[in-house]
Amino acid sequence: MSQEIAVIGSPDFTTGFRLAGVRKCQNVPDDRKEADLDEAVEETLADEDVGIIVMHDDDLSYLSRGVREDVQGSIEPVLVTLGADGAGSGGLREQIKRAIGIDLMEED
Repeated sequence: MSQEIAVIGSPDFTTGFRLAGVRKCQNVPDDRKEADLDEAVEETLADEDVGIIVMHDDDLSYLSRGVREDVQGSIEPVLVTLGADGAGSGGLREQIKRAIGIDLMEED
């Protein structure tokens, strides 16, 4: 079972996670996102130790269509995006629902 968290994004985005103890961080500078982000995501998806991938929601738009579909459809590792304004990825509740298959906030 995969247990590591991996963070992909700009150095500003990954720094806080590094300080919190996340060891697998891929820095993709803002001026290199279009060139390097696909490669960083594909490499992380292939890492069997990774169970959760954290990215900034805005960075999804820099991914090629195929890689975006791969990472958004992945069950393990599961993608969690941060920084969304409530649109786009559907929010954290929808991400959790997709990842585990049930809505934890569902009312009876």
